[in-house]
Amino acid sequence: MEKRNYKFWFATGSQDLYGDECLSHVAAHSKQIVDELNKSGRLPFEIVWKPTLIDNASIRQTFADANADRECAGVITWMHTFSPAKSWILGLSEFRKPLLHFHTQFNSEIPYDTIDMDFMNENQSAHGDREYGHIVTRMGIERKVIMGHWADTNIQDRIASWMRTAIGVMESSHIRVVRVADNMRNVAVTEGDKVEAQIKFGWEIDAYPVNEIVEYVDAVSEADTKALTDEYYDTYDILLEGRDEKEFREHVAVQAQIEIGFRKFLEEKNYQAIVTHFGDLGGLKQLPGLAIQRLMADGYGFGAEGDWKTAAMVRLMKIMTTGVKDAKGTSFMEDYTYNLIPGKEGILQAHMLEVCPTISEGPIGIKVCPLSMGDREDPARLVFTSKTGPAIATSLVDLGTRFRLIINEVDCKKVEKPMPKLPVATAFWTPRPNLSTGAEAWIYAGGAHHTAFSYDLTTEQMVDWAAAMGIEAVVIDNDTTIRTLRNEMRWNSVAY
Repeated sequence: MEKRNYKFWFATGSQDLYGDECLSHVAAHSKQIVDELNKSGRLPFEIVWKPTLIDNASIRQTFADANADRECAGVITWMHTFSPAKSWILGLSEFRKPLLHFHTQFNSEIPYDTIDMDFMNENQSAHGDREYGHIVTRMGIERKVIMGHWADTNIQDRIASWMRTAIGVMESSHIRVVRVADNMRNVAVTEGDKVEAQIKFGWEIDAYPVNEIVEYVDAVSEADTKALTDEYYDTYDILLEGRDEKEFREHVAVQAQIEIGFRKFLEEKNYQAIVTHFGDLGGLKQLPGLAIQRLMADGYGFGAEGDWKTAAMVRLMKIMTTGVKDAKGTSFMEDYTYNLIPGKEGILQAHMLEVCPTISEGPIGIKVCPLSMGDREDPARLVFTSKTGPAIATSLVDLGTRFRLIINEVDCKKVEKPMPKLPVATAFWTPRPNLSTGAEAWIYAGGAHHTAFSYDLTTEQMVDWAAAMGIEAVVIDNDTTIRTLRNEMRWNSVAY
């Protein structure tokens, strides 16, 4: 994961009607706000103060400079005094990065004993931000609005959360997905308009014959393969389960060779996400399992059976969670089977092999087990159970005329009993508001069986990302009812 040195600009609006003394106070106040926010330790990226904007020319130049600065990931705007909004039109119309309207004010309390008209003229964010907000709405510009005092830690956390969404917007155009072979034949949900995806999200999705990447795998030396295999043995529990130790190690070594070859291919050709397909493995000895899991743990996106949309979303969500304190993990996932016992309802999540170990809790083991799909030798894979707690599962689907992002809030739980015969990594969750409504809503919305799943992102962040991309977002949470959801989707079909 390459963390770019992103920064966010802080632009304060005012005017020259109240004189230089007032403007000096405006500048001093905005500088103090920026300094205190940066010192709070709650923001993942630095805020950069910019001189007060009071006219069309300075506003337009600031936004033009922000567009041109590769380190600028967005602009935070605040109207300290009244700022005539027509002055903002040209700058806003040319701006191409995430925008936050921070509706705050310098003081937290009305100074009852001393307040006079000079104070009123200087401190009128309640007035100025409404003027500014009107023009942004009239121009149809997507932005985030956060209201509250700048020293409030809850408000600082909301700014920090928006920053991660903004990074997701900025980094989306840097995502390149390599498709090893093609989609699983006759499957609908993994298909999609790759040209429209590049227009909407900036994603590049390219296909390669499987044997072109096999050449990279075959070129890996025995010494490098042995070194990585030794690392596997030092890192994970080896679960032989009656298999011959030598034969077991040979199977594990195949995954080490695949990991090294795939990694070199991805690095040389500058891809950050990958899809495979068990029906087209060419010269690969095994379906990539442990190798893909390790690549995901390092930040690569992945989608199975050619699912490039999920691969890109996994990559995007891993970018957005980079540096999150005490992160619990982000992974590709798939719905498999239900538990329908009353009071214990939930969905068992897994895949044939490829679940990211960042979501694991407890020991991680390596197993070598048969796999009926793929017609290759038994692949090695990492096995574990997931952490518990709240999370989100997302599905980006192509409806033919538009993309829709479905976001389901879920609660991950411990399974009731061990599953000793299931040789894959698993998670178990109950969708909100409950299994029946959550599953029905997901199906009405057209959600896929593959998801990009994360403990470390919120519904609000993903809804804001979808809005910035100009696509529909459908949320399934504790407030969802089937009637309101279906009505919302009917309205969305007109809006989009």
